[in-house]
Amino acid sequence: MSDAIALRAALVRQLVDDGTLTDPAWRAAAEAVPREAFVSAYFREVPGSFPTAYEAVSEGGDGWLETVYSNETLITQLGGELLPSDAKGPVVGSPSSSSTLPSLVLRMWHRLDVEDGHRVLEIGTGTGYSTALGAQRLGSENVVSIEVDPGIAERAKRAVSRAGFSPTLVVGDGLMGHGDGAPYDRLIATCSVRHVPMPWLYQVNPGGKILVTLTGWSFRFGLALLTVTEPGRATGRFLPGYTSFMVARPHDRPPRQSLWPMPGEERPTRIDPALINDWTGGWVAQLAAPSAEQIGAAGQQILSDVATGSQARTMPHPDGGWTVVQRGPLRLWDQVECAVEAWQAAGSPHQEGFGITITEAGQRVWIGAEAGPGWNLPI
Repeated sequence: MSDAIALRAALVRQLVDDGTLTDPAWRAAAEAVPREAFVSAYFREVPGSFPTAYEAVSEGGDGWLETVYSNETLITQLGGELLPSDAKGPVVGSPSSSSTLPSLVLRMWHRLDVEDGHRVLEIGTGTGYSTALGAQRLGSENVVSIEVDPGIAERAKRAVSRAGFSPTLVVGDGLMGHGDGAPYDRLIATCSVRHVPMPWLYQVNPGGKILVTLTGWSFRFGLALLTVTEPGRATGRFLPGYTSFMVARPHDRPPRQSLWPMPGEERPTRIDPALINDWTGGWVAQLAAPSAEQIGAAGQQILSDVATGSQARTMPHPDGGWTVVQRGPLRLWDQVECAVEAWQAAGSPHQEGFGITITEAGQRVWIGAEAGPGWNLPI
């Protein structure tokens, strides 16, 4: 216990020194909530493995407690069902649940700008660590958290209770929110979504805030802080920095399409394909082609549209520069080129230069101001 307290205090000092913890109330919450109660086991990557393999680390294991109090994301489930307790040796799978790095969890709570007495709906209970931080800061009676995975929800419930908290914990589809507990003053999502679910906009009070990470099937991410202006409507801005979360399961990408071997229509590119490797450049490309997966490195890129099978492939030209080959009903690279050029014309801002407007009619991300260039999110 004394080791955990000392490690927790060291982590809090680190987060204060790096500017993450600036609010005394959230510092007190970070000092009070024992992360080890929520991560009794996790998966660790096996160095040098390909495809990536993981090994389980359990409570009391070599380096377990020190890693719990590192500023790292700890994977707690693979493939939607495999737990560390199920692993008898190295295993493979896609991470499907985790304990997010403490600095990001606390930075998001700071950005939500809660006040005493605010009621908060959290989408994605996960391990329950973030839920406990909210309950410590606002009181258990003011926190409702919803988790889609019954097994994860049950483990979080036990951990939250052992840590001394009693928020309302719900098993269900977080994209539908939790109308029985509405209205809320704040909503925070610890998963990413392709568009903002409309039930959220009816369950948060006008003037209330929603903090959510938006993504697409290229898994590029942008963190947005929205203000609900009236039921079903909101506006907001994207925030600086780099935030990513696992995609809400109903919004996740379908299985990958086969990549076509035959040529399509070829022409020179108007932009350097390497631009879509940039954090914001890739985000802009995803806005233009939200159903496409991006594959590649440097200037050699492949876009494959999951919905239509359309594809685009960039290749170096023998005489210099790049060409693109496109096929299918959508000209994906045409869409991406136009979007990137609009972004460049606006000065190539990072994501804090973008905003979003949501109405019952649609959801539009724009650059600069609402009248600026923009793209509709898929609904």
